[in-house]
Amino acid sequence: MATVAIMQPYFFPYAGYFRLFAAADQFVIYDCVQFPRRGWVHRNRLPDANGAPAWLTLPLEKASRNLTISELRFPSDAVPRFTVQIPRFPDLCAVQPIVRKLTVFAGLSPVDYLQRGLTDVCTKLGLSCEISRSSSLGIPPDINGQDRILAIAESLGADRYVNAPGGEALYERKSFTDRGIDLQILKPYCGSAWSMLHRLLTEPILNLKHEIESQI
Repeated sequence: MATVAIMQPYFFPYAGYFRLFAAADQFVIYDCVQFPRRGWVHRNRLPDANGAPAWLTLPLEKASRNLTISELRFPSDAVPRFTVQIPRFPDLCAVQPIVRKLTVFAGLSPVDYLQRGLTDVCTKLGLSCEISRSSSLGIPPDINGQDRILAIAESLGADRYVNAPGGEALYERKSFTDRGIDLQILKPYCGSAWSMLHRLLTEPILNLKHEIESQI
């Protein structure tokens, strides 16, 4: 079966997010929808010097509230605005090659940057999954919600659609079944909620891989 996962791109999300890569043949970055300003697309929390959660936030150009994720852009001063945050996070400061890569914004859109981060984590974890973007599929803008997800899955020839636990309340199984697609909802994740950016710097990769793959 061809299994597809569709999810907004998050900034180094928690390990449970990466179950979608482990469970799917193709991961679709859902970037054709409105940017959620209070969500996890452009920010995540890492432990500060006291071990308390603190935000690490990507700098974005000011834009209309109706902007889609694919339309986001970095400002000209993205590097200094991002770099000034780094000293708050001791684990991050200790690995300068990571800091240098995190501060490369030139020639990248935020979606490019986020996709690079997701790909890098998958590579480290040994998760093989093709990545594409919903904005490249030409789905008509008047198709919304569940129907939009179904249209994306059908355009990719999916037989199965796998979603995070929150999908249980969003989707009707019969609608998927009627269109020949098996809906799989992952169980709630039992593990750390820290960003993978932090965990990859402080924990063995094989342990993280096992944690993710054992909870599909």
